[in-house]
Amino acid sequence: MTKYYQPQTYQIITFGCQMNEYDSEVLAGVLDGMGFTQANGVDCADIVLLNTCCVRETAENKVFSLLGRLRRLKKEKPGMIIGVSGCMSQQEGMAARIRQGFPHVDLILGTGGACQLPDLIGRVIERRSPVLAVRPGIDGIVENLPVRRKEGIRAWVAIMYGCNNFCTYCIVPYVRGRERSRRPGDILEEIDRLGREGFKEVVLLGQNVNSYGKDLDDTIDFAGLLKKLDKYEGNNGVSRIRYMTSHPRDFSDRLIETIVASDKVCEHFHLPVQAGSNRVLKKMNRGYSREHYLELVGKIKSSIPTASITTDIMVGFPGEDEKDFEDTLDLARQARFDSAYTFIYNTRPGTPAASLEGQVPEEVKKARIQELIKLQNKISLERNREEEGREQEVLVEGESKTRPGMLAGKNRGNKTVIFPGGKELIGRTVRVLITESHLAHLAGRQLPH
Repeated sequence: MTKYYQPQTYQIITFGCQMNEYDSEVLAGVLDGMGFTQANGVDCADIVLLNTCCVRETAENKVFSLLGRLRRLKKEKPGMIIGVSGCMSQQEGMAARIRQGFPHVDLILGTGGACQLPDLIGRVIERRSPVLAVRPGIDGIVENLPVRRKEGIRAWVAIMYGCNNFCTYCIVPYVRGRERSRRPGDILEEIDRLGREGFKEVVLLGQNVNSYGKDLDDTIDFAGLLKKLDKYEGNNGVSRIRYMTSHPRDFSDRLIETIVASDKVCEHFHLPVQAGSNRVLKKMNRGYSREHYLELVGKIKSSIPTASITTDIMVGFPGEDEKDFEDTLDLARQARFDSAYTFIYNTRPGTPAASLEGQVPEEVKKARIQELIKLQNKISLERNREEEGREQEVLVEGESKTRPGMLAGKNRGNKTVIFPGGKELIGRTVRVLITESHLAHLAGRQLPH
C-alpha cells in the first residue's frame, strides 16, 4: 500500500456487534499497511476513526456525543483527521447530518469501504477538506485485506456480508446490503493462516450464517462449510470453531447432524428468538412460529444434551400487549436458555416497524424488560448449577479480571470458567471439574491429564 507520508498514529473506536469488531480489525490492518501505528488513546492519535453502529439509537447517541468531544481536540490539533465509518454512515441521510452538525469530521466512509481507505486518507491530506465516500449500493467482496487482530487466542472470520431477511425492525439490510458469501477456499486459507499465527479458536461471522452459500455457484451450504473446516488438516493449532449469528428459520436438521459429528465445532447455539408471540413474530417478519422455534430447541437438546443455547429477546415491539409479553415469558420458561441478550425496542428510521401503530409506552417497556431479566437470571443460574460435578474442556484465555490469582477460559458451551492455575496454561485446552456455579461464570479445579 502507498505510504503518503511518514508513519503517524491512529485510534479506532468501535461501536456495535462482532461484525463491526472484525471490520475495525480490517481498518487497523489497512492503516498498519500504510505505515501508521496504533496510538495509546484518542488524545495522542493523528487519525481517529469511529466505526459505527445504527442498530439501536443508543449506539448513535454515543457516536454523536464522542464527535462533540472531539471538536475540542480538533481545535487543539488542527492536523488531526477525524473519520466516521460503518453502518451509521451508510444510513440514508446520515452523512449529510454528520457533515452539517459536525463540520470538523474529515472523512465519512460507508460499510465495506476499508479497501478505499488509503486513497481517501491521501485525498484528505492533499486537499485538507472533508471527503465523503458512501456508496448507495453495496456489492462484492474485496479479499486479501490485511487484518490486525487484538489477541492471540480467538479470531473473528467473516464468511459472508449483508442480509436478505428484512425483519421489520432492523436496519442492517439497508446499510450492509444483500447477502454476499465468501468463497470456501478464501475462508480456509484465512483460517489456515490464523492457525500458523497461533490462534486456537475462530468465530465465523455473518448476519445469518445459515444462509451461507446461497449466492455462490458452488453447491455448498453452511453445514458443508463446517464439514470442510472440521476435517481440514491445514488448520494447525485451530482446535475450536464457533459461529454467529443463526436465523431459526434456516437452521436445518443437516446442520445439527454436522455439529454432532464434528470435533472442532462447539456445541453453543445462539438462536435469536426476538419474541415468543406468533402475532408479534409475524409483524416482525421473522418467518417462523413459536412452535417451530421450540421444536428446533427440542431437536438440539435431544441430539446434544450438553448443548448451550442462548438467544436475543426484544420487548416493546409496536403492538405488543400483555398476552404477547406473557407468550415471550412462557417461551423463555420452556426453552430454558443458558443466557439471553434482552433489550427494549427502539424505532429505527427507514424500517417498516417505525411506521407501525401501537407504540408501547416507555414505562411499560422498562417494566417488561425487568420482569424478563429477572426470569432469565433465575433460569441461567439454574442452568449453571446443572454444570456442577461435570468435567469440562476449557480453552484458557488469560488471567481472571475479577478473581486475582485465577485463570479464566471458555468451555465448549461458551461459558466462562474460572480456576486456579499458572500463566503457562494460557492458550492451552485443559480439563476442569466444575465445583461452583454463579450467574455469569462457573468455577472449578484443573484435572490431571
